[in-house]
Amino acid sequence: MAAFSYAFAANVASSSLCLNGYAPHRYRVFNCRASSSSSEESSAKSENTKGIFSFVTDNPSSRNAIQLENTPAQDGNLGQMITEIEDKGREFGSYKRAGEFSWFVRETGALDAKNGTIVFLHGAPTQSYSYRVVIEKMGEAGYHCYAPDWIGYGFSERPQPKYGFSYTEEAYHEELDKLLNRLGIDAPFFLVTQGFIVGSYGLTWALKNSDRVAKLIVLNGPLTPSAPLPSVFQQMRLPFIGEFTCQNAMLAERFVEGGSTYVLDLNDADVYRLPYLDSSDPGFALLESTRKAPLNELSARIEAGFVSGRWNVPTMVAWGVTDKYLPTSEAENFAKRNSEVIHVQLLEGAGHLPQEDWPEKVVEALLKFF
Repeated sequence: MAAFSYAFAANVASSSLCLNGYAPHRYRVFNCRASSSSSEESSAKSENTKGIFSFVTDNPSSRNAIQLENTPAQDGNLGQMITEIEDKGREFGSYKRAGEFSWFVRETGALDAKNGTIVFLHGAPTQSYSYRVVIEKMGEAGYHCYAPDWIGYGFSERPQPKYGFSYTEEAYHEELDKLLNRLGIDAPFFLVTQGFIVGSYGLTWALKNSDRVAKLIVLNGPLTPSAPLPSVFQQMRLPFIGEFTCQNAMLAERFVEGGSTYVLDLNDADVYRLPYLDSSDPGFALLESTRKAPLNELSARIEAGFVSGRWNVPTMVAWGVTDKYLPTSEAENFAKRNSEVIHVQLLEGAGHLPQEDWPEKVVEALLKFF
């Protein structure tokens, strides 16, 4: 979670920093991590303190990217990093076994919450950690909230592709049904979805189970066949290139930052990075789910399924307008096809992950809609 320093605030003070009375959740700066002073300091390190992997870890670019402390790089930095951050990011979470797999599920609010149950589904390549502030506030507001990590993502189980889990849309739907049963969610609930691939599977699940959805909230994600596909997913669909791309430990955090004008706080970046540092399995799970996703056909089904006459569940599209992956027209055109049921709430100052960028605005929109 970001915390503004007074010096930083003084340098960038403007009315845009406090839109509608809120302060942004993350640093409101252009996406860059480097500073000339830190680069100069890194390059000035003594050659005598470098280990055998110094060509990787002890240069201005790599040191800045992996965000290590400004101390001489030593052998074993990776293991040291994992040890230091391995307990981060478990807020409100516990493991729930549903069927054959173990899900990591964040939960807030009381079981008998007066206002009902909300299920929050994240998109690729992130995790439920992005909802941590939203579910805390919604729990305090009288809702019972669940935010699971999809199978293969975050801290949930990561079965190897072709060994017990296929990473297809149908497989994800089946496992989600098992999880909802395990959680005892029988009555219609509020569903919140966001993002690419598994986020889209949340929408197609809703189309097949509209009687189980009391209201639907759609945060930024592909809603029409014209939605552009971020380059990271294009790369992962290519032979050989995908195998290398999916093993980039900073893939998730860079995806989060790439979708907005904010830079993650270092503690939050650690959490997004941790699953990819800890094992190669999350990368291969992401690779498999990306390659198995029928992307064009998936978006076409979403667009067609929510048109007037087919979908009558009250729906709000809460859209971060500074999304660098998807234009605002994606939300507006989607809503126009069923304007009596679907309406758009624009979230100024938020990017591709509004729940991470500016969770207070997401909470405000949810409370108003519910």
